[in-house]
Amino acid sequence: MSGLQGKKIALLEARMSSELANLIKRQGGEPINAPALKEVAIDAKTEVATFIDNLQAGKTPIVIFQTGVGVAGLLAEAEQLGRKTELLGLLQNCTTVCRGPKPIAVLARNGIKPTIVANEPYTTTDLIAALATIDVANQGVAVLHYGERNAQLAEALVSRGAIVQELCLYEWQMPEDIAPLKQLIADVCAGTVDSVAFTSQIQARHLFAIASSIGRADELRTAMNEKTIVASIGPTCTTALIQLGVTPRIEPEHPKMGFLVIALQEHFLAN
Repeated sequence: MSGLQGKKIALLEARMSSELANLIKRQGGEPINAPALKEVAIDAKTEVATFIDNLQAGKTPIVIFQTGVGVAGLLAEAEQLGRKTELLGLLQNCTTVCRGPKPIAVLARNGIKPTIVANEPYTTTDLIAALATIDVANQGVAVLHYGERNAQLAEALVSRGAIVQELCLYEWQMPEDIAPLKQLIADVCAGTVDSVAFTSQIQARHLFAIASSIGRADELRTAMNEKTIVASIGPTCTTALIQLGVTPRIEPEHPKMGFLVIALQEHFLAN
């Protein structure tokens, strides 16, 4: 029997909630969906046009991709400009750097194999370490950010003398409907949720922002440490949770959803 049989597992994913929910269901668990964010596209046609112009002029020989959503957004903007084919051709001649498997997958679907890939668990530290293999001094480096600016990465590049161009094509915002999150907070505090699974640090920050707004942050923090099993997909997410006063009891061997579900199963079977 699966360790998740009958277990109520709260999921805060928005974009991939159905995929993770299906994994939980297949193992007999009961997923509770409470999206903690929405990804909002930013109109960045001017910035993307400048980026492509810089590639064409040879001013930006290095491009860093951090998320699959970011790559997809960049290609969508380029297509609206009528320059997608041009962009893909130019990227073939660049040093392309990927943070993890999601941007790699989007690039692969468009015929591009990255030059450099960060090692697991794909943190910013791992990405910076991967960049140590190339000389960025006085080189144009384009950084495609995720839902917020990665200041640590940008500052590391500037400190090495890089000429950094930053692109922000979408941002993380609170979901329009926060009622499911408020209900989740109440259920966790009541001890009726077996586990809360976090797959990004922004989910934790948004959840506690809402808990603070209704005066239940301390109660939620205590419940997550004492009643509910908190699962974190990887080190970046774990660090954010610890900073919020929550110590996750589960972190999978690899920062992927399938391994997160396996880790949840193993925990409940052993306990």
